[in-house]
Amino acid sequence: MKDFAGRTAVITGGGSGFGREFARLAAGLDMNVVLADVQHDALDAVKAELEAQGARVLARKVDVSKAEQVEALAAETEATFGAVHLLFNNAGVGSGGLIWENTVRDWEWVLGVNVWGVIHGLRAFVPRMLASAKADAAYTGHIVNTASMAGLLNAPNMGIYNVSKHAVVSMTETLFQDLALVEAPIGTSVVCPYFVPTGISQSHRNAPDDVNGEPLSASKRAQQMMSQKAVGSGKVSAADFAATVFEAIRDGQFYVFSHPHALGNVETRMKDIVGMRNPSDPFAARPDVRTRLREAMAGIAAQVAGGNA
Repeated sequence: MKDFAGRTAVITGGGSGFGREFARLAAGLDMNVVLADVQHDALDAVKAELEAQGARVLARKVDVSKAEQVEALAAETEATFGAVHLLFNNAGVGSGGLIWENTVRDWEWVLGVNVWGVIHGLRAFVPRMLASAKADAAYTGHIVNTASMAGLLNAPNMGIYNVSKHAVVSMTETLFQDLALVEAPIGTSVVCPYFVPTGISQSHRNAPDDVNGEPLSASKRAQQMMSQKAVGSGKVSAADFAATVFEAIRDGQFYVFSHPHALGNVETRMKDIVGMRNPSDPFAARPDVRTRLREAMAGIAAQVAGGNA
Protein backbone atom coordinates (compact mmCIF):
# COMPACT_ATOMS: atom_id res chain seq x y z
CA MET A 1 0.00 0.00 0.00
CA LYS A 2 1.55 3.28 -1.14
CA ASP A 3 -1.32 5.76 -1.43
CA PHE A 4 -2.71 7.13 1.84
CA ALA A 5 -4.38 10.49 1.21
CA GLY A 6 -8.16 10.40 1.52
CA ARG A 7 -8.16 6.82 2.73
CA THR A 8 -9.16 5.49 6.15
CA ALA A 9 -7.04 4.09 8.96
CA VAL A 10 -8.48 2.29 12.00
CA ILE A 11 -6.26 2.15 15.08
CA THR A 12 -7.05 0.26 18.27
CA GLY A 13 -5.13 1.33 21.35
CA GLY A 14 -5.06 4.74 19.69
CA GLY A 15 -4.91 6.79 22.87
CA SER A 16 -1.24 6.28 23.72
CA GLY A 17 2.05 4.67 22.74
CA PHE A 18 2.33 3.25 19.25
CA GLY A 19 -1.35 3.82 18.56
CA ARG A 20 -1.07 7.56 19.13
CA GLU A 21 2.00 7.74 16.89
CA PHE A 22 0.30 5.70 14.15
CA ALA A 23 -2.62 8.13 14.35
CA ARG A 24 -0.38 11.18 14.08
CA LEU A 25 1.34 9.79 11.00
CA ALA A 26 -1.95 8.74 9.39
CA ALA A 27 -3.40 12.22 9.96
CA GLY A 28 -0.24 13.78 8.54
CA LEU A 29 -0.79 11.73 5.39
CA ASP A 30 -4.31 13.18 5.06
CA MET A 31 -6.07 9.99 6.06
CA ASN A 32 -9.39 9.69 7.84
CA VAL A 33 -8.51 8.40 11.32
CA VAL A 34 -10.62 6.08 13.46
CA LEU A 35 -9.41 5.75 17.05
CA ALA A 36 -10.43 3.14 19.60
CA ASP A 37 -9.22 2.89 23.19
CA VAL A 38 -10.54 2.01 26.65
CA GLN A 39 -9.00 5.11 28.24
CA HIS A 40 -11.46 7.88 27.45
CA ASP A 41 -9.35 10.87 28.50
CA ALA A 42 -6.37 9.74 26.41
CA LEU A 43 -8.66 9.08 23.46
CA ASP A 44 -10.20 12.55 23.70
CA ALA A 45 -6.76 14.16 23.89
CA VAL A 46 -5.53 12.49 20.70
CA LYS A 47 -8.80 13.26 18.90
CA ALA A 48 -8.54 16.95 19.84
CA GLU A 49 -4.89 17.11 18.76
CA LEU A 50 -5.58 15.61 15.34
CA GLU A 51 -8.71 17.67 14.72
CA ALA A 52 -6.78 20.84 15.56
CA GLN A 53 -4.54 19.92 12.62
CA GLY A 54 -7.53 19.54 10.33
CA ALA A 55 -7.83 15.75 10.41
CA ARG A 56 -11.14 13.93 10.07
CA VAL A 57 -11.43 11.78 13.20
CA LEU A 58 -13.89 9.27 14.61
CA ALA A 59 -13.03 8.27 18.19
CA ARG A 60 -14.86 5.66 20.24
CA LYS A 61 -14.28 4.03 23.61
CA VAL A 62 -13.93 0.35 22.77
CA ASP A 63 -12.92 -2.71 24.75
CA VAL A 64 -11.37 -4.86 22.03
CA SER A 65 -11.90 -8.01 24.07
CA LYS A 66 -15.64 -7.60 23.40
CA ALA A 67 -16.66 -8.79 19.94
CA GLU A 68 -19.82 -6.72 19.82
CA GLN A 69 -17.93 -3.48 20.54
CA VAL A 70 -15.40 -4.11 17.76
CA GLU A 71 -18.18 -5.04 15.33
CA ALA A 72 -20.01 -1.82 16.22
CA LEU A 73 -16.82 0.15 15.55
CA ALA A 74 -16.47 -1.50 12.13
CA ALA A 75 -20.07 -0.75 11.21
CA GLU A 76 -19.82 2.89 12.31
CA THR A 77 -16.50 3.33 10.49
CA GLU A 78 -18.03 2.03 7.28
CA ALA A 79 -21.07 4.26 7.68
CA THR A 80 -18.90 7.32 8.36
CA PHE A 81 -15.96 6.96 5.98
CA GLY A 82 -16.75 4.01 3.72
CA ALA A 83 -13.95 1.56 2.96
CA VAL A 84 -11.19 0.84 5.47
CA HIS A 85 -7.73 0.70 3.93
CA LEU A 86 -5.36 0.50 6.88
CA LEU A 87 -6.12 -1.53 10.01
CA PHE A 88 -3.92 -1.45 13.10
CA ASN A 89 -4.83 -4.18 15.60
CA ASN A 90 -2.61 -2.47 18.13
CA ALA A 91 -4.34 -2.50 21.53
CA GLY A 92 -2.33 -4.50 24.05
CA VAL A 93 -1.58 -4.96 27.73
CA GLY A 94 1.39 -6.37 29.62
CA SER A 95 1.53 -8.65 32.63
CA GLY A 96 4.07 -11.05 34.07
CA GLY A 97 4.97 -13.25 36.98
CA LEU A 98 5.79 -16.92 37.35
CA ILE A 99 3.48 -18.76 35.00
CA TRP A 100 1.85 -20.90 37.69
CA GLU A 101 1.06 -17.82 39.77
CA ASN A 102 -1.06 -16.09 37.12
CA THR A 103 -4.72 -16.29 38.05
CA VAL A 104 -7.55 -17.22 35.71
CA ARG A 105 -8.52 -13.54 35.58
CA ASP A 106 -4.94 -12.58 34.67
CA TRP A 107 -5.12 -14.96 31.71
CA GLU A 108 -8.60 -13.83 30.71
CA TRP A 109 -7.59 -10.16 30.78
CA VAL A 110 -4.30 -10.45 28.88
CA LEU A 111 -5.54 -12.96 26.30
CA GLY A 112 -8.81 -11.04 25.99
CA VAL A 113 -7.02 -7.87 24.88
CA ASN A 114 -3.87 -9.19 23.19
CA VAL A 115 -5.30 -12.22 21.40
CA TRP A 116 -9.08 -11.91 21.21
CA GLY A 117 -8.70 -8.20 20.42
CA VAL A 118 -6.81 -9.12 17.25
CA ILE A 119 -9.26 -11.93 16.46
CA HIS A 120 -12.22 -9.58 16.79
CA GLY A 121 -10.45 -6.95 14.69
CA LEU A 122 -9.82 -9.42 11.88
CA ARG A 123 -13.31 -10.86 11.96
CA ALA A 124 -14.97 -7.45 11.93
CA PHE A 125 -12.81 -5.66 9.36
CA VAL A 126 -11.28 -8.18 6.95
CA PRO A 127 -14.61 -9.23 5.34
CA ARG A 128 -15.40 -5.54 4.83
CA MET A 129 -11.98 -4.92 3.32
CA LEU A 130 -12.42 -7.88 0.97
CA ALA A 131 -15.86 -6.57 -0.04
CA SER A 132 -14.29 -3.17 -0.78
CA ALA A 133 -11.66 -4.87 -2.94
CA LYS A 134 -14.36 -6.77 -4.84
CA ALA A 135 -16.28 -3.54 -5.47
CA ASP A 136 -13.24 -1.49 -6.53
CA ALA A 137 -10.52 -2.94 -8.74
CA ALA A 138 -8.15 -0.15 -7.62
CA TYR A 139 -8.55 -0.94 -3.91
CA THR A 140 -5.48 -1.77 -1.83
CA GLY A 141 -5.28 -2.26 1.92
CA HIS A 142 -2.92 -3.27 4.67
CA ILE A 143 -3.29 -4.86 8.11
CA VAL A 144 -0.76 -4.32 10.91
CA ASN A 145 -0.91 -6.51 14.02
CA THR A 146 1.17 -5.45 17.01
CA ALA A 147 3.04 -8.37 18.55
CA SER A 148 6.40 -8.11 20.34
CA MET A 149 9.84 -9.68 20.46
CA ALA A 150 8.13 -11.66 23.22
CA GLY A 151 6.22 -13.33 20.38
CA LEU A 152 9.48 -14.82 19.11
CA LEU A 153 11.27 -15.47 22.41
CA ASN A 154 10.29 -16.88 25.81
CA ALA A 155 11.88 -14.90 28.62
CA PRO A 156 11.19 -16.20 32.15
CA ASN A 157 8.65 -14.56 34.42
CA MET A 158 6.72 -13.27 31.38
CA GLY A 159 4.76 -16.37 30.41
CA ILE A 160 1.30 -14.87 30.12
CA TYR A 161 2.58 -12.07 27.86
CA ASN A 162 4.80 -14.41 25.83
CA VAL A 163 1.87 -16.71 25.11
CA SER A 164 -0.33 -13.85 23.94
CA LYS A 165 2.28 -12.39 21.60
CA HIS A 166 3.29 -15.77 20.14
CA ALA A 167 -0.40 -16.14 19.25
CA VAL A 168 -0.37 -12.77 17.44
CA VAL A 169 2.70 -13.73 15.40
CA SER A 170 1.12 -17.06 14.43
CA MET A 171 -2.19 -15.41 13.61
CA THR A 172 -0.54 -12.80 11.41
CA GLU A 173 1.63 -15.29 9.55
CA THR A 174 -1.49 -17.34 8.84
CA LEU A 175 -3.38 -14.20 7.79
CA PHE A 176 -0.59 -13.43 5.31
CA GLN A 177 -0.92 -16.90 3.78
CA ASP A 178 -4.73 -16.83 3.76
CA LEU A 179 -4.86 -13.47 1.97
CA ALA A 180 -2.31 -14.71 -0.58
CA LEU A 181 -4.38 -17.86 -1.11
CA VAL A 182 -7.42 -15.82 -2.18
CA GLU A 183 -5.27 -13.29 -4.06
CA ALA A 184 -6.53 -10.36 -1.99
CA PRO A 185 -4.93 -6.93 -2.59
CA ILE A 186 -4.28 -6.56 1.13
CA GLY A 187 -0.82 -6.51 2.65
CA THR A 188 0.05 -7.69 6.14
CA SER A 189 2.70 -6.82 8.72
CA VAL A 190 3.48 -8.10 12.19
CA VAL A 191 5.38 -5.59 14.30
CA CYS A 192 7.70 -6.87 17.01
CA PRO A 193 9.01 -4.04 19.18
CA TYR A 194 11.58 -4.73 21.88
CA PHE A 195 12.16 -2.11 24.58
CA VAL A 196 10.41 1.04 23.32
CA PRO A 197 9.08 3.62 25.81
CA THR A 198 5.27 3.34 25.72
CA GLY A 199 2.56 2.88 28.33
CA ILE A 200 2.73 -0.93 28.17
CA SER A 201 4.52 -1.22 31.52
CA GLN A 202 1.64 0.65 33.19
CA SER A 203 -1.05 -1.55 31.66
CA HIS A 204 -2.72 -2.24 35.00
CA ARG A 205 -4.06 1.33 35.05
CA ASN A 206 -6.78 0.04 32.69
CA ALA A 207 -7.16 -3.47 34.11
CA PRO A 208 -10.57 -4.62 35.39
CA ASP A 209 -11.16 -4.07 39.08
CA ASP A 210 -11.09 -7.79 39.86
CA VAL A 211 -7.61 -8.04 38.32
CA ASN A 212 -6.25 -4.96 40.07
CA GLY A 213 -7.84 -6.09 43.33
CA GLU A 214 -5.69 -9.19 43.55
CA PRO A 215 -2.58 -9.04 45.78
CA LEU A 216 0.65 -8.92 43.78
CA SER A 217 3.00 -11.86 44.19
CA ALA A 218 6.73 -11.24 44.51
CA SER A 219 7.25 -12.44 40.94
CA LYS A 220 4.61 -10.05 39.55
CA ARG A 221 6.09 -7.14 41.48
CA ALA A 222 9.53 -8.03 40.16
CA GLN A 223 8.30 -8.17 36.58
CA GLN A 224 6.52 -4.83 36.83
CA MET A 225 9.61 -3.19 38.29
CA MET A 226 12.02 -4.63 35.73
CA SER A 227 9.67 -4.00 32.81
CA GLN A 228 9.25 -0.35 33.76
CA LYS A 229 13.01 0.05 33.95
CA ALA A 230 13.71 -1.77 30.67
CA VAL A 231 10.93 -0.12 28.69
CA GLY A 232 11.68 3.32 30.11
CA SER A 233 15.34 3.06 29.16
CA GLY A 234 14.64 2.24 25.52
CA LYS A 235 16.59 4.37 23.03
CA VAL A 236 14.13 3.92 20.12
CA SER A 237 11.06 6.13 20.60
CA ALA A 238 7.47 5.17 19.80
CA ALA A 239 7.47 7.88 17.11
CA ASP A 240 10.64 6.48 15.54
CA PHE A 241 9.22 2.98 15.42
CA ALA A 242 5.87 4.18 14.05
CA ALA A 243 7.76 5.77 11.16
CA THR A 244 9.53 2.45 10.57
CA VAL A 245 6.15 0.69 10.47
CA PHE A 246 4.77 3.09 7.85
CA GLU A 247 7.85 2.49 5.71
CA ALA A 248 7.18 -1.25 6.02
CA ILE A 249 3.59 -0.70 4.89
CA ARG A 250 4.82 1.19 1.81
CA ASP A 251 7.35 -1.54 1.04
CA GLY A 252 5.02 -4.48 1.71
CA GLN A 253 7.37 -5.75 4.43
CA PHE A 254 5.91 -8.42 6.73
CA TYR A 255 8.24 -8.63 9.75
CA VAL A 256 9.00 -5.27 11.37
CA PHE A 257 11.49 -4.93 14.23
CA SER A 258 12.47 -1.99 16.41
CA HIS A 259 15.78 -3.62 17.38
CA PRO A 260 17.00 -5.91 14.58
CA HIS A 261 20.17 -6.71 16.54
CA ALA A 262 18.01 -8.70 18.98
CA LEU A 263 17.32 -11.22 16.23
CA GLY A 264 20.44 -13.09 17.34
CA ASN A 265 18.38 -14.34 20.28
CA VAL A 266 15.67 -15.51 17.87
CA GLU A 267 18.29 -17.32 15.79
CA THR A 268 19.56 -19.10 18.91
CA ARG A 269 16.01 -20.22 19.73
CA MET A 270 15.51 -21.55 16.19
CA LYS A 271 18.79 -23.47 16.41
CA ASP A 272 17.65 -24.95 19.73
CA ILE A 273 14.47 -26.18 18.05
CA VAL A 274 16.10 -27.53 14.87
CA GLY A 275 18.93 -29.10 16.87
CA MET A 276 16.49 -30.55 19.42
CA ARG A 277 18.44 -28.86 22.22
CA ASN A 278 17.01 -27.70 25.50
CA PRO A 279 16.19 -23.95 25.48
CA SER A 280 19.31 -21.81 25.81
CA ASP A 281 19.98 -19.64 28.85
CA PRO A 282 18.33 -16.26 28.16
CA PHE A 283 20.75 -14.62 30.61
CA ALA A 284 23.94 -16.04 29.12
CA ALA A 285 25.13 -12.61 28.00
CA ARG A 286 23.71 -10.74 31.01
CA PRO A 287 23.89 -12.89 34.17
CA ASP A 288 23.52 -9.68 36.19
CA VAL A 289 19.92 -9.44 34.96
CA ARG A 290 19.17 -12.92 36.32
CA THR A 291 20.71 -11.87 39.64
CA ARG A 292 18.59 -8.72 39.83
CA LEU A 293 15.44 -10.63 38.93
CA ARG A 294 16.04 -13.25 41.61
CA GLU A 295 16.79 -10.58 44.18
CA ALA A 296 13.61 -8.72 43.24
CA MET A 297 11.62 -11.91 43.67
CA ALA A 298 12.56 -11.95 47.35
CA GLY A 299 14.24 -15.33 47.47
CA ILE A 300 11.62 -17.43 45.66
CA ALA A 301 14.33 -19.41 43.87
CA ALA A 302 16.06 -20.17 47.16
CA GLN A 303 12.77 -21.29 48.71
CA VAL A 304 12.11 -23.67 45.84
CA ALA A 305 15.64 -25.05 46.00
CA GLY A 306 15.34 -25.51 49.75
CA GLY A 307 12.05 -27.37 49.36
CA ASN A 308 13.65 -29.79 46.90
CA ALA A 309 16.78 -30.40 48.97
